[in-house]
Amino acid sequence: MRWCTRQLKLRPFERFVGDDPVISYVGIRADEDREGYISTKPNIKARFPFKEDGITKADVHRILEESGIGMADYYKWRTRSGCYFCFFQRKSEWAGLYENHPDLFEKAAAYEKVDPETGERYTWQSGESLQELIKPERLVRIREKAVRERGAPTLANILSAGGGEDFLDEDDRPCLICEL
Repeated sequence: MRWCTRQLKLRPFERFVGDDPVISYVGIRADEDREGYISTKPNIKARFPFKEDGITKADVHRILEESGIGMADYYKWRTRSGCYFCFFQRKSEWAGLYENHPDLFEKAAAYEKVDPETGERYTWQSGESLQELIKPERLVRIREKAVRERGAPTLANILSAGGGEDFLDEDDRPCLICEL
């Protein structure tokens, strides 16, 4: 579990609940290989209705389409929901944020700093600031890479399809074995 999930979502939720009995419905699908949130507090019971009913990603898409709701627009450029400034998002998702929500992109970019004494850079992406990322020639390369990766059945693409990008190197590339 990531720090932000634990500190910014789960702990405040558990404080809010207090000692009241609660059923927490967790939206993990049957085809996801992860456990999800299970509280250590005895008054919070987790339920996993999608897992319990065998609902997969394809089922979720079908349900959303049949209900008339459809997929959220941000899935046109994001692989998962989450905070707009999440440093775990892909470079193509930062590019999508810039193109779809320039105001939020600029808010995120405003957090990036250079220490005037040491010259050390504090950026969302290792080795590249958001202002560098949105240079036209860089955006072209990011888009080209995203198109290549969508069609290439590499181990890296298979792993990242589940949302796991922790294996990527600083330049947003997997090790050679995963890229084959």
